[in-house]
Amino acid sequence: MLSFLPPTPSEMMETLKTNFRQRRKALGYTQSELATRAGVSLGSLKRFERFGQISLESLLKLALVLECLGDFGEVCGEREVLPKSIEDLLD
Repeated sequence: MLSFLPPTPSEMMETLKTNFRQRRKALGYTQSELATRAGVSLGSLKRFERFGQISLESLLKLALVLECLGDFGEVCGEREVLPKSIEDLLD
């Protein structure tokens, strides 16, 4: 993949499932412990860590327990408008 291209949805799912699994392990939670603390079914957590599939509500519950819920506040936030052409950049 070229680094200047945005990730595809499947690449982002892969990144999220990997990051969440690593965070869970770094905090010392088993899958069962995290599922219980987050109020998410163990099956949902296992499916997420294996395939990247999970409901948004369950994902946010996991993020709360894993202390990264605030990261979701940046999703679709305002961004700096980048020039569309070299002429726009020079203006």
